[in-house]
Amino acid sequence: MTALTRYARIEATALWRATPDAQRQEVIVSIGDATLVIANLNDRPLTHWSLAAVERANPGDTPAVYHPDGDPGETLEIAEAETEMIEAIETLRRAITRARPRPGRLRVVGLAVSLVVVAALILFWLPGAMRDHTLRVVPGVKRVEIGLALLDRIERVSGPACADTAGRAALALLSKRLSAGKLAVLPDMTRESLHLPGGLIVLDRSVIEDFEEPDVAAGYVLTEMTRRADSDPLRDLLDAVGPRENFRLLTTGDVAPKALDRYAEHLMATDPAPVALPAQLERFAKAEVRSTPYAYARDISGETTLPLIEADPMAGKLTAPLMSDANWLRLQNICGG
Repeated sequence: MTALTRYARIEATALWRATPDAQRQEVIVSIGDATLVIANLNDRPLTHWSLAAVERANPGDTPAVYHPDGDPGETLEIAEAETEMIEAIETLRRAITRARPRPGRLRVVGLAVSLVVVAALILFWLPGAMRDHTLRVVPGVKRVEIGLALLDRIERVSGPACADTAGRAALALLSKRLSAGKLAVLPDMTRESLHLPGGLIVLDRSVIEDFEEPDVAAGYVLTEMTRRADSDPLRDLLDAVGPRENFRLLTTGDVAPKALDRYAEHLMATDPAPVALPAQLERFAKAEVRSTPYAYARDISGETTLPLIEADPMAGKLTAPLMSDANWLRLQNICGG
């Protein structure tokens, strides 16, 4: 150790007491190999103290009083005049203290790292894991129940679902033709279409009443089916309402009414998510439905929907009507004209 070499030749007189009951005696103090050597005036060593175990009883005061760590009864008193020896001992003690491992600090660092890891898991991994688990265990019946609860809230704004008996029968025929699941038509929705948990697709009456052929309404249904296949509607709901409602659904089987209210408002105020054109066209091709009428319904100029027109999978092909004229007229009257 460089510091030990530097102070190896320093000596000083001091008063040493072996026990609290013993008399103090004058001694010679020197710095040895990692030890403090205490010898009598005849230079006969009386004891050695490990420098790593030297403690000061009165930091900052003089005369400086030292004792071995754990044994305050044995003392060494060095007078204020022996400045060089006191400074040497203090310098060596500081150097040894800095070199010691600090398990307490390591424990604090380890604890801090553990807390950061746990916090990261809670913030980033746990919500996604809980959501994915919820999606796996929520039964289809509960999904339908949630979808109907959302529809009920949307109806408060758009008006109740159109319920003309003949029109509903025609709507069921369209659903069967497209393998779409349950369909509903609302009289005054802020969007042309949307899909809800439980397989429910909702159309605004305008996509039925404002066009001369059912291909447009079918196009909206097929596009919502594409969105539904791309993103589970229950997943979208859980992402929007947050981990608290996710946990509620997982543990109680319910979503809070206020959370459903907020999500219904969110659906009405949000533009529909874009769909991948290849997947959308694949839906039209599988259902044997022309995409061109839907494209012009979205944009009468066709400029923004040109890919749907140019890549129409049924272009130049003879296709059977989606439904009879009579059923189409019944469907157009589903909201009572």
